[in-house]
Amino acid sequence: MEKTFDKQNITATKKRKRQRGEKRFSRRLSGWFPYAKKGKIDMPFFIMVMALLTVGLIMMFSASFVSALYNTQSHDSLYYIKRQLIFAVAGVVGMFIVSAIDYKLIRKLTLPLLGVTLALLVIVRLLRPVDGVYRWINLGMFTIQPSEIAKFTIIAVLTHLIALHPDRMNSFKYIAVLGGIIAIFVVMLMLEKHLSGTILIFAIGLCMLYAGGIWNKHKWAAPAIMLTGIAVLAFLIFIIYKHPEINEHAFIRVKSWLDKDYDPLGARWQTNNSLYAIGSGGLLGSGLGQSMQKYLYVSEPQNDFIFAIVCEELGFIGAVLILGAFCMLIVRGVMIARSAKNSYGSLLTMGIVFQVGIQVILNVAVVTDTIPNTGISLPFFSYGGTSLLMLLLEMGVVLSISRTARMEKL
Repeated sequence: MEKTFDKQNITATKKRKRQRGEKRFSRRLSGWFPYAKKGKIDMPFFIMVMALLTVGLIMMFSASFVSALYNTQSHDSLYYIKRQLIFAVAGVVGMFIVSAIDYKLIRKLTLPLLGVTLALLVIVRLLRPVDGVYRWINLGMFTIQPSEIAKFTIIAVLTHLIALHPDRMNSFKYIAVLGGIIAIFVVMLMLEKHLSGTILIFAIGLCMLYAGGIWNKHKWAAPAIMLTGIAVLAFLIFIIYKHPEINEHAFIRVKSWLDKDYDPLGARWQTNNSLYAIGSGGLLGSGLGQSMQKYLYVSEPQNDFIFAIVCEELGFIGAVLILGAFCMLIVRGVMIARSAKNSYGSLLTMGIVFQVGIQVILNVAVVTDTIPNTGISLPFFSYGGTSLLMLLLEMGVVLSISRTARMEKL
């Protein structure tokens, strides 16, 4: 009994010392950096992020090693995975750093972030196009894609303005101002011939307006926004189809989607082989690493069409489990948003999880030929350094908000 009592005292003493040490460290950190954030992060959300990242890296390697061996100058089968791992490690480190910083700092940096993003979007349009589109800025060792930064910027800007004047969401003038900001980003991405980025920014903007309370102020606003969005996209598709000279790159995508027999060895090659991959996967799949369509049938399978390889290797059940993991991540993000300490944190979280959800839906829709091939990446899975890095930093923002969320921490 005495030994047990002594052990309990020793354990309690160590715990008190550790807590005092943590408090001293927190005070020193707060004094050195006033935006340091205390509190526990939401572990379920963090676990889902790391699980999706791990599975995504495994599938990216499985889908990419053939393409890397034959299509890169180095003929290195590890070419894509090595580069992706670098950004993954940097992203995870960045996620932890961002999660330890008060997310209110983002609000103070909204204007500089907006200026930098717009400058990058202008610069990329002035550079020489790659494959007929303006998307990347080459920095030597790696490239950056300004549209990936623009996704978070539009969320941050709209969140700031909506949280700043929530009472003005019943004003048509204020809604017009917010719509004008969305339009600026949409037009700039259209000028870059970035159809997928245009659609995504437009969809994120509409979702942010809905989350900002338009539905509460105007009951007709939600269906009106949805119908307007569908009408605008349908109009753009119609115009591009009737006038290919406006955007030949987009015309080919639209034409190959509407006409299933159009250029089967060219424009529809990737989509057709994507459908073959999904169909051949069956219920249980061919097994990890056993895909046949990645052997130069699905072009660049490590990018936008990686979900087709997932379906082929892991089957219907594996694909459903992965989509279920995305759903769990989004649901947990919504729970964090609903429990956030203030409206700014709530809107910021909602915007980020909206982005992830929209990208997953659109990527799966493209892979299954439900919508035109627009080149939308699958979060955590598709190859792309800027995309993965920005995504993990955004996950860090959500974790930062979760530290002060009024919810049970596991």
